[in-house]
Amino acid sequence: MSEEKKNNPDLWSHLLPKKKHHKYDHGHAIIYGAPELTGATNLAAQACARVGTGLVTVFCSEETADTYRKIMPPHIIVRKNHDFNSKSVTAKLYGPGGLATKPDYAAKIPIVLDAEATKNLPQELNPNYVLTPHQGEFDRAFPDVSGSRVEKAQAVARKLNCVIVLKGAETIVSDERGRVVVNEHASPWLATAGTGDVLAGIITGFLAQKMPVYEACCAAVWVHGEAAMRFGEYLTATDLLGIIPDVLVDLNK
Repeated sequence: MSEEKKNNPDLWSHLLPKKKHHKYDHGHAIIYGAPELTGATNLAAQACARVGTGLVTVFCSEETADTYRKIMPPHIIVRKNHDFNSKSVTAKLYGPGGLATKPDYAAKIPIVLDAEATKNLPQELNPNYVLTPHQGEFDRAFPDVSGSRVEKAQAVARKLNCVIVLKGAETIVSDERGRVVVNEHASPWLATAGTGDVLAGIITGFLAQKMPVYEACCAAVWVHGEAAMRFGEYLTATDLLGIIPDVLVDLNK
C-alpha cells in the first residue's frame, strides 16, 4: 500500500491550467444532461466553466432541450445531438442528476463518471477514467470490498485501473498505481444537495484543460473545499460557483 498524503496545493498547484489566447487552448468539455434532475447538470456545467474551460457543451434529449436552454447561462452550449463528435472535445462527464445515455467505456480522453454513472461498470476501465461516488454509492457498487475507506478506494482504483474520488467528510483520491491523498480541507456545510455536482464539474474542467488526471482530482477536491470554507455557514451548492474563481486566482499568484 502506498503511503497516504494529506491534500495540499504543493502537490498540484504547479500543474493548474494557465490561460492562453484561444478558447480551444483550454479544452472542450461535454456534459451529458440528466433526463429529469436538470439542476444537477446545470451546477456541473457552470462549475466546469468557472475553472477556465474554453467551451462547455451540454448534450440532452429532445424533451429536455428547451428546459436546458432556459436554465443554462449563455456561455453554456446546449445540443440535442448525442452523436456529435469533434476532435476539440477533451473531457466528458456522465451522471450528475441521472443518465440519459450509456457512458463510453472505451474513450481515449478523460471521462468522469458521477452518481448514477458509477453503477454497472465494466470489469476494467483505464487511467483516464474518474469515478466520484459518495460512500453509499461506493458501497452499493463495490459491496465485496473490505478494509478502511483508504484501503477500499485503493483496492477499487487498482482493480478497475482508474482514479477513485471517494467523497465524504474526508475525501479520498486514489489511482491505479495505489497513490492516495486524503483531503481534510473542507467544510461540513458541503453536506447539502448539489455540491457533489459542483465537484464533478470542477474535475471535468481541469481534465478538459489537460491537467494530469490524479492531480486534477486532488486539486478539484481542495478547491471545492476551500470555496466552501470561504463562504461559511448555510451555503447552498450555487454559492460555490462565484467563489471558485477567487480561489484559483489566489492559487495562481
